[in-house]
Amino acid sequence: MSLQEKLDAFKTDFEAGKPPYNVPYAVIEVMRRATAELIASGAAEKALKAGDRAPVFTLDDPEGNPVSSADLLAKGPLVVSFYRGVWCPYCNMELQALEAALPSFRALGANLIAISPQTVVNSRKSVRQNALDFPILSDTHNDVAAKFRLRFALPDYLVELYQNLKNDLPGFNGDDSWTLPMPGRFVIGQDGVILYAEVNPDYTRRPEPEDMLPALRKAANVTA
Repeated sequence: MSLQEKLDAFKTDFEAGKPPYNVPYAVIEVMRRATAELIASGAAEKALKAGDRAPVFTLDDPEGNPVSSADLLAKGPLVVSFYRGVWCPYCNMELQALEAALPSFRALGANLIAISPQTVVNSRKSVRQNALDFPILSDTHNDVAAKFRLRFALPDYLVELYQNLKNDLPGFNGDDSWTLPMPGRFVIGQDGVILYAEVNPDYTRRPEPEDMLPALRKAANVTA
């Protein structure tokens, strides 16, 4: 089963109100409205694309150690995945799919990192719960996400819904801005140029990990 097939199956059960979530339909309507408005805003079209130069950044890993994109790129191409946080089941399924694909990335000389706005404590929780062998970096205030043009502010009605559902983003992120990144996946070549970019304002849609392999083979000068 592909990653998207797993996400679709989860979404079907979630929107049907099945356990353990038992979500009322009114909640689903609010979430759909917010997603539709983000799509209509055209925000995703403004995100960095293949051919653009990637921002240079340094962020803390789950142990609080600084990780530099420049240092990683000195070793090989870099796969970067922006996601919302440990509280998002779609994100956790994506992280597990990336973990399964990690040997393929490393065989082509690439490193993989995930970036979220959550605190390092919650990054450690993400690594532990999803049994990850790659680091999750904490992007406080979504500053690096903003440089990739992924950051957006939640509308007031969605903030109210999250508060009612006890989905405490300020607590998860150590930041009261109520901003998130649109899910984004990038392959960055050693020269700092983006070779692959996939950004979707619909958080239930994620690219397959293998979609990045052609760009990684190009970066490694490997023919399929």
